[in-house]
Formats: sequence, structure tokens, C-alpha cells
Amino acid sequence: MGGPPGDDDVERPRASGPRPVTTAIPTRRGTGQMSSGFGGAPNRTPMPPQPPAHPDPTPPAPPPPGAMAPPPPPSRAPQSSGKTSARPALSRPAQPRFFPPQPRSLAETGLSTTMGEELVLKALFFAGELRGADISQRIKLPQLIVDELIEGLRKQKFIDLKGGAGLGVGKSTMIYTLTTYATDVLRQILDRNRYNGPAPVRMEDYFEAVAAQTVRGMRITKAKLQQNFGDLVVKDHVFDSLGPAMNSGRAMFFYGPPGNGKTALCQSLVRCYDGDIWVPHALLVDDFIIRVFDHTLHEVVPDDPNAPAADARWVRVKRPLVVVGGELTLQTLDLIYSPDVKFYEAPFQLKAMNGMLLIDDFGRQKVEPKDLLNRWIVPLENDVDYLTLHTGKKLQVPFDVFVAFSTNLDPADLVDDAFLRRVRYKLAVAPPDEPQFHAIWEAVCRKMNVAYDAEAIAWLIEAHYKPYNRQFAACQPRDLLGQVIDIAHYRGETPQLSGELLDAAAKNYFVRFTKR
Repeated sequence: MGGPPGDDDVERPRASGPRPVTTAIPTRRGTGQMSSGFGGAPNRTPMPPQPPAHPDPTPPAPPPPGAMAPPPPPSRAPQSSGKTSARPALSRPAQPRFFPPQPRSLAETGLSTTMGEELVLKALFFAGELRGADISQRIKLPQLIVDELIEGLRKQKFIDLKGGAGLGVGKSTMIYTLTTYATDVLRQILDRNRYNGPAPVRMEDYFEAVAAQTVRGMRITKAKLQQNFGDLVVKDHVFDSLGPAMNSGRAMFFYGPPGNGKTALCQSLVRCYDGDIWVPHALLVDDFIIRVFDHTLHEVVPDDPNAPAADARWVRVKRPLVVVGGELTLQTLDLIYSPDVKFYEAPFQLKAMNGMLLIDDFGRQKVEPKDLLNRWIVPLENDVDYLTLHTGKKLQVPFDVFVAFSTNLDPADLVDDAFLRRVRYKLAVAPPDEPQFHAIWEAVCRKMNVAYDAEAIAWLIEAHYKPYNRQFAACQPRDLLGQVIDIAHYRGETPQLSGELLDAAAKNYFVRFTKR
């Protein structure tokens, strides 16, 4: 199957066998053109090259025979400011990030005509009939490219024009449907894969995007941490541990009793990274498709109407935070192949690329902690990960993820020296002391619109904590105040920190179960 020769194929003879799904293109327009506009900084227009300060239109005449050549002009030494030439990283301008421009032809997408036609045919097969504009929206290719693909399929009699949608003139408003000639071709296509969605992105372009949007080398300051932690009550020594770890962009190990904010810390950490990133809907590896974009994990950023047209195969999202807990297995850390639809779902770490991966409740997974740690040794050490296709082929991908391990178990029972050497930053998340406990109560009351009463909290501590030698936990103010509000609403009262409501909430919250 193949469409009519386009502008890029006029002088290229067609091969008799099946054509590849990707085309070799030496330069893809704009892939390397980054934009710093997505992180809040204004777009920078590159300055044109400046002419030399003293132009010399004519070369100097050669010396006459026997005469000595004049000495070369002295080279201008760089002016010294009295400092060493090695500048600190903070003085360098921020590197612009990746921006995928809208392709102007199928060749600029890196996909072959065969792949484009297959996407159009599958879109029509699963929908029945579609307008040209709807096809463009489904496969995320510009209308001009889709029109060329449709015209090629019509010449091969695989699709036919059913009529107009009454919305205007042009191919985008025409309604297309499959013909009976496409039956055998579609059977072959669907036997290979039943992927129906946006056109995939080449792996090479994805690798370039990952490198441009890296979390490595970020400059996180204490002021930025405090700004992004919102209502969380955090001591200074915690900031002093988090900041360097984030600047490394590699991994961190949180440990401590449950309910003290390890997960909440990670949710605030990911907001400290600058800028948004671009994530592809899907990737193309050989003839296989890997679905990457996930609505449940990637938070889409609204389009900027003033920005240039972007490649719709990419989605602009906030840096992701992917949280996995007890459901994590070794199988979910590899490509997940479905034999029914015959394409892959990306593993957690690939969806967390250029963001943060939190392995919560570490040690409570079905897999042994030692086996899980061994799986992470190579990525943490070499910044590359190896995924396996169902054919057995190994796929090397970059590993640009800030990994956080969080546990409330004894670390001595979980980790060994090899793991601790690769996870260089560790933070003990301790329970709050009494002044911090009051500060958390005040912040939670402010967030839930309940008046804070220090005397009522002091009574709560004297009545329900000290007599039982009960330890504070950072989650308790939120949980207890939630129950206070629920009880007050049930009684038809205004929520407040009264002794009666606090006593009822505490008796219900602090319940001990004894085994018989």
C-alpha cells in the first residue's frame, strides 16, 4: 500500500517490498530549536551576526621580494575582571527548552506514507465515517498532510467520498468512508496492531526532547522551596536536605514513621522545577507503538494563543509526579504489551520522564525489596534504562527522572550499602514537636475555614496525647479537623474547635484494636 509520490518522493524509486514506517531525514526542522517561553521567561529572538568592528574589505598586499614580512597584529587579550575564568553555573543563562514546531510535510514528521495511510484507515475503521478535519484531529497531523494522505488512499480506492458536512468548502469538511477494497488491507494492518490514535513520534526526536527538558542541573534555592511548599509546615533543616538533592536531579530516600508528610513533600518538590515539558502521545520503535501520554498522570497546560503552532503529536504538560505504591511489580517497570491490541503501554518511569517518580510504601510491594532495588541500580548509576520488547529486543532509553523512595519501615531491613551509595541523599522525616504541631493545626484551620483556637489544641494535647504517651503525626490535624467538621454538620452546628467536638473526633480517631 502506498500513496502517490509526493514532492519528496518524485525522484526516489519505489521499493517492491514493504516500505519502512520511518524515513531517514538528516535534519528535522525545528527539533533542536528550543523555546524558553514555557517556563515564564520571555522568548528570546536570536541576534543576527554582527559585522566585525573594523572591517577590512581588501586583504593586505604581500611584502616585496627580499623584504621581511610585517609582524602579525597583536591579538586582543580578553579583558580580565580579576576573577578566574571558570564561572559558576549560576551565572550561565538558562538553557532554552524543547519546542516541537508544526510539521509542514510528512517527511518532517519522520513517518513514511505507509504509516500515515495506516493511521487514516484505522481512524475510519473504528469511527465508520469521518470528516477530513476529524481525521486530522484524531491522528494529530496538520490538515495539509492529512489531505495528501486521503488523496493517495482515494486513488488506491481504499476510501471514498460520502458527501459534505454542510459546514463549508474543502476537503476538511468532506465526509469519508472505507470501501470494500480496503477490507484485506485493513485485516493485515489490524493483525499487526490495533493502535488508533495520534501519530507517533520517532524515538530520536523523543531522546532530544528528554535531553533538552532534563531535571539535571536545576538551580533550586531555599527561597524557591519555601515559595512552593504552600501551607506545609517544614523546618529549615528539611529544606537544607531537599535543596541539594533536587539540584542533583537524581534520587532521594525518605524514611520515618507514617503520616508525617513524606508524600506531601514530594508533591511540593515537583512544583519547584522550572517550566513545563512536552510529552509525546506515542512513540514509534521499529514497527511497534508505545503509548506514553496518560491523562491520569500528565496535567495538561492550556495552549498559549500567542505561541507558534506546535506539533499536535506532543502535549504540553506540567512536570509529572508519578506515585506508585504496593501495586508496583517488576513487570510494571517494563514495557506492557497487550496481545489484544498489539501495542505497548509505557512503564511508570517512562511516563515520569523529566519529572519525579515516587515509590511510596517501599518494602510493602509484592516483589522483594532486594529485587526491586537491583532493578534500579543501572538507571541510577548510568542515567539509562533498558526496556524489553515482546520480541526479546532490548531498547535503551534515557533515564531522566528524580526518583524518591519513601518508607515507614526500618531501612536496615530494606536497603544495602550498594543502594545507599547510589541514592546519595537521605532524609529522616521525623514527627513534629509540639510547637510545630500547633503550627500545622493553624495552617489546616486556615485552609478549611475554621477558626484556630490555641487553647483548644492545648486541651486536646493534654487530654488525648500526654496521658497515652501518644506521638504527634503531621497528618493528624487534617484528619481530626475533618471529623470535627463532619460531626458539626451532622449536629447542625457551626464547625469550631470546641472541647466537645474535639473529644468526639479524638475518641473516634484514636482507636486501638487488640487481637483475641
